[in-house]
Amino acid sequence: MSNAAAALAMTTRVSILTVIVLFAASAPHGQILGQSQNSGAPAALQGTVRDSRGRPIVGATVDLEEKGSQSLSTHTNSEGEYRFFSLHEGTYTLRAEMDGYGPTSVGPFVFEAKQGTQEGKRVDLALDPLKTPSTNSVLPGTSASVTPSFYDEPQFTVAGVTDAANPGGHGSNVALRTTETLTKEAASLGAGDKALASNLPTNERSTGAEASLRSVAAREPGNFEANRQLGNLLLDEGKDAEAVLYLERAARLNSGDYQNARNLALAYAGVGKYESARTQIRDLLARPGIAHPRGDMAYISTGDTAALHHLLAEVDEKLGDPLGAAHEYQQAVELEPSESNLFDWGAELLMHRAFEPAIEVFTKGNRLFPGSVRMLSGLGVSWYARGSYDQAFQHLCEASDLNPTDPQPYLFLGKMQNVETVQPQSVVDRLARFAQLQPDNALANYYYAVSLWRRREGSANQAQMKSLLTKAVQLDPHFGAAYLHLAILYADRGDLSAAISAYQKAIEVSPELDEAHYRLAQAYERSGEKLKAQEQLELYQQISKRKEADVELERKEIREFVYTLGGQGTVTAPK
Repeated sequence: MSNAAAALAMTTRVSILTVIVLFAASAPHGQILGQSQNSGAPAALQGTVRDSRGRPIVGATVDLEEKGSQSLSTHTNSEGEYRFFSLHEGTYTLRAEMDGYGPTSVGPFVFEAKQGTQEGKRVDLALDPLKTPSTNSVLPGTSASVTPSFYDEPQFTVAGVTDAANPGGHGSNVALRTTETLTKEAASLGAGDKALASNLPTNERSTGAEASLRSVAAREPGNFEANRQLGNLLLDEGKDAEAVLYLERAARLNSGDYQNARNLALAYAGVGKYESARTQIRDLLARPGIAHPRGDMAYISTGDTAALHHLLAEVDEKLGDPLGAAHEYQQAVELEPSESNLFDWGAELLMHRAFEPAIEVFTKGNRLFPGSVRMLSGLGVSWYARGSYDQAFQHLCEASDLNPTDPQPYLFLGKMQNVETVQPQSVVDRLARFAQLQPDNALANYYYAVSLWRRREGSANQAQMKSLLTKAVQLDPHFGAAYLHLAILYADRGDLSAAISAYQKAIEVSPELDEAHYRLAQAYERSGEKLKAQEQLELYQQISKRKEADVELERKEIREFVYTLGGQGTVTAPK
């Protein structure tokens, strides 16, 4: 069966799951996978993962599990292909999955070891989208853009950016600083700098091929394919600076090759040449279509285009153009509302203090991807930044329930304890579970102890709090905040000597912990040591001023989005 025939067959099928098994050319008709008469050496398995319309799916996860053994895992390359090498006799199950698609599997099937040479086998898989397809094609010569029917138009518009004049936030200055910390940490749940290449896979790695390709490229510098393949291989291996050299040479030889131009943009971004990356990406997005290197006409899928917009958003942010970044993230979501695209758009809005729009995006993301822990976490942090603490606690508790072993929602809940409000019992329960699941985690013990302290339930929990805090500092002897709370606990119990000792230890391991200096000054005052109290108070004031200056500088560096909400006639900045 030819590739074209296979693709045509897949486009005409309407079943939820389509699996096509293609045999090696040398295999007799009707033979079962692995039952070749010439398969003595360890076998290789390869194939292509396509959608129900026959288009290759890039970056799909393919797992091959041998019965009674560990599974192997790989990802499809830019052609939707996967490969497993050196498989021995055994019973296997093959599975493929991708965000936005239903998973598929085939097997169990058997590789049989027989006399002869190594036999390669092929299994092509097809995935059907969970909802309306989000990878419609843009054919050469056209500029059609199809918005998936399950994407809702946002009820806000980001109209501009402004320098941060009013930091906003709610409550005390401590709560404001906590808001800013949580906002940055929530945004970091995205792929960060690594995301510059995450949505645009390069060619597969080829062990042992680098030396051969280097030799050919040196001997034949005008060989486009050698330069292209070597550049892709180096990019796969994280050698971005070297990759740029060969990809640029390939681009000079054939400027029309889409894959090479795309990977060159990735390499530019990887080495910090953001202006070059932006120019390259914009050029790619302006192309109506491409010709495949083999001469076949090809297409730029909606998924590819969305990934380019996502990459351009990250480059724009690096270049200090957050407004451009926000618009590119929105373009990516409109083309392909994947979990990663929606989260990164929401994180961009949150970072630039557009709290209501961030809530809208994370809410949409949670509806489409109810199993995403980070989407619920982003939603919780957005509500916290908006000043709605009950909603924040609720969403983060839900996030921790989705995957109780994921520490991030607990860490957000722990940091939110700076808010001067009574925490619901649900927060205490989740932090108790955190400490139970991760008893050797200093933060887990610390945050549970603080949650008990904030419940203000008298002396009943003091022994438990002391035990938890003592364990925290044993696990991490440099945990200044834990020593601080131990000191507060001693002070509440009237043990001034133990409190002073614990305050001193907190300052020893964390000299910039301003609250420890302030409370130690109070303790010295109560014990009659006036000079020591004055000394600690002065240190507290110096550290506080220094911290405030640093925070103020950081605030000014983050520009705020100016946006309109649905139904509002005025452009507003966050308050």
